[in-house]
Amino acid sequence: MAIGELFIGEFISSLFDKVASGDLISLVQSVGIHTELNKLRTSLAPIRAVLVDAGEKRIKDTSVQLWLNKLQHLAYEIDDILDDLAYEAMRRRLDQESNASTSNNMSKVLKLIPTKFHALTYGRKMSSKLDEITTTLRELIEEKNILGLNDNSVERSTRASRRLEETSLVDESKIIGREGDKEALLGKLLGIESSGNQNVNVMSIVGLGGIGKTTLAQLLYNDDKVIKHFELRSWVCVSDEFDVFTTSKAIFKDVGGDDRKFETLNQLQVALSEKLSNKKFLLVLDDVWNENYNEWELLQRPFHVGSPGSKVLVTTRKDMVASVMDSIQAYPLELLSNEDALSLFAQNASGGQNLHVNRILELHGEDIIKKCGRLPLALRTLGRVFRKKSDVEEWEELLNSKIWNSHNQSEILPALKLSYYDLPPHLKQMFVYCCLFPKDYMFDKDELVLLWMAEGFLCELNGNNSMESFGQECFEELVSRLFFQHLTIDKSVYTMHDLLNDLARSVVGEFFLMLDGKMDVDHRIEALDKCHHFSFIRDEYGANKMFKELKFGRHLRTLLAMSVTRLKSWNTFYISNSVLVEVLPQLQFLRALSLANYNITEVPPSIGTLKHLRYLNFSNTKITCLPEQVGYLHNLQSLLLSGCDELSSLPNSFVKLINLRHLDLSHTEKLNKLSLGIVGVSDLKGVLHLQGQLSIKGLHKVINVVEAKEVKLQQKRGICDLRMEWSEVFDDSRNKVIEYEVLEGLRPFKKLRSLQVLYYGGTWFPSWVGDLSFVCLTQLTLHGCRSCTCLPALGHLPSLKELFVGSMDGLERLNFEFLGRFNSRHAVAFPSLEILKFEDMQSWKEWSTSGGDIVGAFPCLRVITIHGCPNLGVVAIELIPSLRVLHVKSCSLMVLRSMVGVSPSTVRLIMGDIKGLTDQLCGEVLEHLNTVEFLKISKCNELTYLWEPEAATREVLLKEVTIVSCERLKSYNCPSSIVKLKIYSCHSLASLSFPTMEGLTFTLKYLDIRYCNNLEISWLVNNFLSSLECLCLSDLRNVRLFPEGCLVHLTRLVIDGCYNLESIPDDGYGFLPFFCLRKLEITDCKNLKSFAYEHLQNLESLEVMKIITCPSLDCSFPCGLWPPNLRELSIGGLQKSVSEWGMQNFPTSLVTLKLYGGENSRVVSFAKALEDTTTSTSTFLLPSSLTSLRISSFVELESLSEGLQHLTCLQRLFIYECCKLKDLPDTLLPSLSCLSVSDCSLELRQNCSRNGKYWPIVSQIPRLEIK
Repeated sequence: MAIGELFIGEFISSLFDKVASGDLISLVQSVGIHTELNKLRTSLAPIRAVLVDAGEKRIKDTSVQLWLNKLQHLAYEIDDILDDLAYEAMRRRLDQESNASTSNNMSKVLKLIPTKFHALTYGRKMSSKLDEITTTLRELIEEKNILGLNDNSVERSTRASRRLEETSLVDESKIIGREGDKEALLGKLLGIESSGNQNVNVMSIVGLGGIGKTTLAQLLYNDDKVIKHFELRSWVCVSDEFDVFTTSKAIFKDVGGDDRKFETLNQLQVALSEKLSNKKFLLVLDDVWNENYNEWELLQRPFHVGSPGSKVLVTTRKDMVASVMDSIQAYPLELLSNEDALSLFAQNASGGQNLHVNRILELHGEDIIKKCGRLPLALRTLGRVFRKKSDVEEWEELLNSKIWNSHNQSEILPALKLSYYDLPPHLKQMFVYCCLFPKDYMFDKDELVLLWMAEGFLCELNGNNSMESFGQECFEELVSRLFFQHLTIDKSVYTMHDLLNDLARSVVGEFFLMLDGKMDVDHRIEALDKCHHFSFIRDEYGANKMFKELKFGRHLRTLLAMSVTRLKSWNTFYISNSVLVEVLPQLQFLRALSLANYNITEVPPSIGTLKHLRYLNFSNTKITCLPEQVGYLHNLQSLLLSGCDELSSLPNSFVKLINLRHLDLSHTEKLNKLSLGIVGVSDLKGVLHLQGQLSIKGLHKVINVVEAKEVKLQQKRGICDLRMEWSEVFDDSRNKVIEYEVLEGLRPFKKLRSLQVLYYGGTWFPSWVGDLSFVCLTQLTLHGCRSCTCLPALGHLPSLKELFVGSMDGLERLNFEFLGRFNSRHAVAFPSLEILKFEDMQSWKEWSTSGGDIVGAFPCLRVITIHGCPNLGVVAIELIPSLRVLHVKSCSLMVLRSMVGVSPSTVRLIMGDIKGLTDQLCGEVLEHLNTVEFLKISKCNELTYLWEPEAATREVLLKEVTIVSCERLKSYNCPSSIVKLKIYSCHSLASLSFPTMEGLTFTLKYLDIRYCNNLEISWLVNNFLSSLECLCLSDLRNVRLFPEGCLVHLTRLVIDGCYNLESIPDDGYGFLPFFCLRKLEITDCKNLKSFAYEHLQNLESLEVMKIITCPSLDCSFPCGLWPPNLRELSIGGLQKSVSEWGMQNFPTSLVTLKLYGGENSRVVSFAKALEDTTTSTSTFLLPSSLTSLRISSFVELESLSEGLQHLTCLQRLFIYECCKLKDLPDTLLPSLSCLSVSDCSLELRQNCSRNGKYWPIVSQIPRLEIK
């Protein structure tokens, strides 16, 4: 690890700032440790003086590296002590304020603070710590003298060695995947477009290091058309050290200038101007880093004498460079396609000699692409390493190693490190912090800024720039330098290239640890002992074991639970409350703690001992309250409790969180009362630093307009998302005028991003709603404003992307005024709008955009939803070519036809409950939409079919069709293009028809039909279905015999609730593929008698099987013959009692077993290993390979104490509806990750409850459910 590359200098500088804090100085004087603190500061000075020299020497001298490591550990320890002192100063100040004002509300809470330390006692304790630290510092000073580290008398660069200078020469035969990029730029390069009145245009290629910017520039530079087009060409590699004189001299010599000596820059530029005068030239500036506009402006002065059409082509890693250089257009260079990436790797790996390339690509192609991230430099480098290997085994060994991350054998990370070295120190620490996040993590900018703030990376700047604003600026700077990239689908989410993640990890060493499950216990413990920042990847039950190891990480400042994918609120992971009670008190130095999405029900009181804590995230947990000790967290800045749907109260001590800046209580419906000292809207006026989201509810209670104005939302610059809500009840108590004035008085700051106005009772909206000054507003919701008769003019909002309007009973017409008024006749309304939704607009009659002074509207609109607008009869709007998704529901046929008419490019059409939609009219609608790929129709009860049989054979793009609850639908003719078909609850449906024409490509992959009682099943033998991969048939009461077909590609078959089904073919599963089927489910088929179970062992690919509630099935099943690779089996509710099953010979691959008993199971206990059985015992032995076992509805079962003892791999045990069960296999309980017991005997429930005999063991289980 290269600590010189990290941020120790920045860290130590921050220590000096903390030592100089006024509150801290007062404290140390009062407790008598001022001398010790001065000694510490004096000892730090000579250390700081040699850091630059140490950063350079550590590359070749491991002793210096070790010295820097010891210094970083000590710096963390110093920071902890200074933070402890600052906390004590803050605590004493709160005590003084409390004593001075015993009558205020806060005093009652502050009395909860323990009796303060006696000054002498506290001083002695801290004096001892400071002396110990100072002694260690002096030892480090002696070591630095021995190491020969010099003072930083002259600032020296700590950059990595300059990379090799690229020339203009290129071997085009070795370039893969850049043909399209070359053609796109060639047209621009040879064009004559001009920037203003300039003769020369600047173009830029922007992208990651190693992505191929220079290669693309070389291809363009050497193209024959370019050579002929330009009279002069020059190639200069600028690299990271930009110098106007040096660069100008290189250009001069490259365009034919002599090698004379110039005394001044002026002489040089005059000579260069003479060379370029009236010549059409191409200048390539490769690898530019300079962001100084003045230097660029000076460099380019001689260029303006060139002929029109002259070009400067720049390659850079930074968007800011392109902006500074007045580039007419920055061309973002993307990663290679998968196919091109593999080709480039193969080219470099084979070299015409290696014969194993094709086989490796077949086996590991996707893995290679992932490891290299489709980055050309990485692919070439890895290919060259593999070229030296002679056999497949050596290749596979390399693929499982990190050899290409090695400094000695790889160009990849050194090439990317130049970007890292160019960062200022404060950005370095923010970037490397991201090594705690797994690869492919989807970054939320706000989340990351809060963590940076908690770690002390952000400082409060003078003026109006808060820590949060500074953090946002830093993030955007990293984005501009391509350390983060927007996710293609969701622009609010960012990703980091895998190789940049590798880069971050390569420079942080032992101080950061991201645990991904690949490190053994001994190495984890060793790493935790040195680690200060720790994160881990969540798995469902694994946190308990990992948390117990955290006792070795006593110096941790960061503990974050991570997931690669974005979690939903219902994604739950498990950890026992007892583990938190045990571990949290040992993590005394935590600054950031995130345990979101765990099943935590109680926060232990010991949370109050984490006095350094700044960031605490318990979102989406099951906590019901927070302990009063939370009030001791005086440093806490961010408390996130979003989605805690069981949270009902906050502690009274909450008001002591004097540094709290971010409180997220969204989606906490049970939380009715806040102890924040805020009981009315006027109380918000004193809250000056509100950040992020603000929700104000109960505004109908505000009857004094002055209160609303006193809030001064317009001055609260940090609020980006605002929700204002009145009551859903509209009665005589509502005053329209007052509500209008209240909303007018609550005008927010102009940089608001999202606004929701709910149940507002005024007749119209104030002028600020939709005001042009809200240039950052991207999302607007106006819902439940039932008294409003018109919408505000919104079309001139330049950034609005999503608009939701709903439940506005007073609105009858929407006309051109909604589009806004513009000064220009060439204006376009709603220039950025992408999603528009109208819902529950009962009185709405007309929507027209005609009139006004605009030339167009909705140029970017992709999605329109019109739902629940039964009286809307006139839709007269302009064509919307950009529209891709159209959703019309509970509206008239006129609305559907009108919207289809203006949506020629729709690919997803969803329509439901359209009155008057007949067969003929539906056909007319669909004929207008040849671009539709997805169609969903629901509750259109006048339809009997969708299209004529001949229409189904036309060439269309339709790939997916869903039909739901069309009561009169009798037949369906499937188009030949269809891939996925779902039909639910169409009770009149009698037949399905599939194409039979010769030469058709069979496309149908997925077929799901449910609750169609009249549908027979003869259509299943159609050859068109031979391509099926998934077939689901549910509640088809008219099905008696399963036809014999040949579904050769089927991977999943589900037959459920077909009560009259009697037989499934017994001729060796002729209708099923032996080598494809992976999942088979047959459930709730009460009359099924014939089932070819003797052929189950031939289904070699079957992994999941479910056969439940088939009480008529041949009593010889089960007979001990099972698919050889079965992993999961659910079985029960059969004619044959479980007690009569006999030995089953389950395959060793079986890890999950779900047993359903029923009234005739007659099992009292399960067979014990190596013991004879009785009639009251199940006569089969549960397989020892099980990791998960579910036992349900065994009404006679009394004991599990012996029948499960041999299941040593068992991790999850579920026991439901076993009303006589009294005991559990106690020797297995300690190894369980999950125990769920429901509807069992009272005795068992008591034994598993607090003070029960099993409680000491089961309380340690991460997921424990006793009901």
